[in-house]
Amino acid sequence: MTVLGNLAIDIIDGAPPSPGGCASFAGVALQVAGGPGRIIAMGAQRDHALFDELRARFGTLLQILPSERTSSFSLDYDDADHRHMGVRAIGPVWTEADIEVADPATTWVHLAPLLRTDFPAATLAALAARGHRVAYDGQGLVRVDQLGPLVEDRHFPADLLADVDILKLAEDEAVIVADGAFDASTAERLGVAEILVTYGSEGCDIYFDGAVQRVPAAWRVLDVQTTGAGDMFTTCYVAHRAAGHDPHSAAQAASALVAGELDKRAHADRG
Repeated sequence: MTVLGNLAIDIIDGAPPSPGGCASFAGVALQVAGGPGRIIAMGAQRDHALFDELRARFGTLLQILPSERTSSFSLDYDDADHRHMGVRAIGPVWTEADIEVADPATTWVHLAPLLRTDFPAATLAALAARGHRVAYDGQGLVRVDQLGPLVEDRHFPADLLADVDILKLAEDEAVIVADGAFDASTAERLGVAEILVTYGSEGCDIYFDGAVQRVPAAWRVLDVQTTGAGDMFTTCYVAHRAAGHDPHSAAQAASALVAGELDKRAHADRG
């Protein structure tokens, strides 16, 4: 699979800038999942040095394309499960021309938007026209592209999901999209064949083939900062689906990966 998304400069609890965006976390998932994989991200040339450690770690797995600007966010945590986000800079919009430059060679492409404007419907249509199957992170449905405190709403373009094969929504995003409780009727209304709704340490629901199935978390990891967990989960899930695994086993593998990585953070924090 190929992961496409913008780099992000994250300011976490006022600390110095750190690498963010799906590209900063997807590499871990692709390495664990195995099989062919590639991450292609866009960010301003002047900011590329911040991501040198990632490029050294992931090597040819990660390719960075230049753009005029780099996305940037502030993330301030009240505790491990509650944070306040702000949009400090809005990143580039991926066009059909950018897709041709990236030239993904895999059947599956996972789009990791940071804001609603990152991947317009026309860009998704261009991927579908090339024969790709498309997975999409649902934060791109709800995050409004404006500076300041992060604003989320459900007013995404009606055609944005027309070419999506797998949609992943975090619990809070699912509530916004559904304008209430997310259920089978909401999944049917969205018209995406495969929808994941994640609930952190409570596991996830998979809406597939007209049914819903709960997959428990591999194990609970509490009191740890979870930035990037959703990116790792979705990348691992899609990689396993691309390799032919069924949704249930793909979710189990993704859950185990995330729990393991959060355990590492928890031990590092305590050490």
